[in-house]
Amino acid sequence: MSDTIHIHPGSVGHDVAHDDHHHGHHEQSFVTKYIFSQDHKTIGKQFLVTGIIWAVIGGLFSVLFRLQLGFPNQTFPILETFFGHWAEGGQIKPEFYYALITMHGTVLVFFVLTAGLSGTFANLLIPLQVGARDMASPFLNMLSYWFFFLASVVMLASLFIQTGPAAGGWTVYPPLSALHQASEGSKLGMDLWIVSMALFVVSALLGGLNYITTILNMRTKGMSMTRLPLTIWALFFTAVLGVLSFPVLLSGLILLLFDRNLGTSFYLSDIVVNGEILPNEGGSSILFQHLFWFLGHPEVYIILLPAMGMVSEILSVNSRKPIFGYMAMLGSLFAIAILAFLVWAHHMFVTGLNPFLGSVFVLLTLLIAVPSAIKVFNWLTTLWRGNIRLFPSTLFAIGFVSLFISGGLTGIFLGNSTIDIHLHDTMFVVAHFHIVMGVASMFGMFAGIYHWFPKMFGRNLNFTLGYIHFWVTIVGAYLIFWPMHYEGFAGMPRRYLDKSVWKSFNNFGDLDAMITIVSIIVFAVQLMFLFNFFYSIFKGRKVTNNNPWGSTTLEWTTPINPGHGNWTGEIPEVHRWAYDYGKDGREFIPQTEPVGANESKH
Repeated sequence: MSDTIHIHPGSVGHDVAHDDHHHGHHEQSFVTKYIFSQDHKTIGKQFLVTGIIWAVIGGLFSVLFRLQLGFPNQTFPILETFFGHWAEGGQIKPEFYYALITMHGTVLVFFVLTAGLSGTFANLLIPLQVGARDMASPFLNMLSYWFFFLASVVMLASLFIQTGPAAGGWTVYPPLSALHQASEGSKLGMDLWIVSMALFVVSALLGGLNYITTILNMRTKGMSMTRLPLTIWALFFTAVLGVLSFPVLLSGLILLLFDRNLGTSFYLSDIVVNGEILPNEGGSSILFQHLFWFLGHPEVYIILLPAMGMVSEILSVNSRKPIFGYMAMLGSLFAIAILAFLVWAHHMFVTGLNPFLGSVFVLLTLLIAVPSAIKVFNWLTTLWRGNIRLFPSTLFAIGFVSLFISGGLTGIFLGNSTIDIHLHDTMFVVAHFHIVMGVASMFGMFAGIYHWFPKMFGRNLNFTLGYIHFWVTIVGAYLIFWPMHYEGFAGMPRRYLDKSVWKSFNNFGDLDAMITIVSIIVFAVQLMFLFNFFYSIFKGRKVTNNNPWGSTTLEWTTPINPGHGNWTGEIPEVHRWAYDYGKDGREFIPQTEPVGANESKH
């Protein structure tokens, strides 16, 4: 009888495995424990460290091409040192500049803000916060990381080949990407880019299916869906978006490979190259844009939703208040997930899209502002009159809200087709998506790292360095990207190497120089964070309290350094929602505490 009572949903079939893990725990070799690990926590750390390495590479690319943009008439020997003949005489060649732009976008969007953000926190938090020993399939989970690692190896290799990496923008639009003879960056580098992205999609699908299955089937006893923390809901919707949209990108890329290497004409028609008429007929390059952006817009929310979930959690914990409007937050997450699939063509207003169809996409695009606004108001109301503790994680979470508001408002301009015709492919677009998606999501990621670092490594990050990191980064982010809106209003195009030859843009020379200098400072501060991160893993102040932030959620009920299996005994039972802060005179009440007879309702 007692056996049946102790078997909780989420622990069925796992208690035996848990015992096995504990018996063999000390006998694991370094390779099985840290490299080919099936422990979700270790896999999360692998995603994080790989994502950090890519963030440094992608960030360095942006600093190097900013040198060229900020000081177009000067030479920098460091560029020749890094890039050899691609930057002969200390100036980046135009074709290689486009390759740098392509790799910077690809690396940051996919390898850092998708794999680095979702891969890290979905792996770390889903089993711990729903009350499971591990993911539904630890082996597939391990494979998801190694497919990402293989994708990273192929992408990295493309940087070192003779013809250089892919150069077609991170969107790799045909015909430039479909023809080997179009440019140096359309040769082998483009094939490697496509193969790398195909491996990346496999990784995302393996991970996403695992996350969905774990959340739906492996919750502990009492953990109903409406008792899940918003972090888990956000990761759930993120996984659903990925599973539904990434295969569309994969199909688009496979057709692109066919066009490049097998003589097909999915995207090519009536092309003349250097006087030679190509035999391709009947294809449409616009088809690729539809396939790409059908992933590309949900991708924005695949990046943003995990950050939104973590920010909700961190603001509630550190304002010592329940999250305001839990069900409204859930509804807005659901609405964003649905609408994310219905707005992709707002990237295509200048492709000759039917004006009536354009107006439909304008309506749907502006509609997505409603659930976004609900989230913003709920975050601000959670902070309102709270007993706010300004840890670095809190500051980065508040910074996320600030960036999401200011970057989101500029989206209203671009979502309107008539205004977008003027602003399309200008620096305004660069400013908008970097603030609302790029920098904001990085802030969500930093907030998550500062908040869950004690759970990951059993040590604390240095808070003083954390405060410096925050203030320099947020001031720098606004100084870098806010002025770009004015350049965009003036019509300054993006992706151009040297704009100084246009008299109309000469008055922006000093502004571009300032942006470049601030970029270098902000990048240097990220290197300081890097030092803080890796130093603290080994030398940081040890955590002595299982629950250092006074949180209610399940991950803080495990030991400080949990083994594979997370809980040493039975998996705790859940009796309440995840946000009982400041209730009945108590600072916080853990989810595992039974509801008292005289307890007030939340």
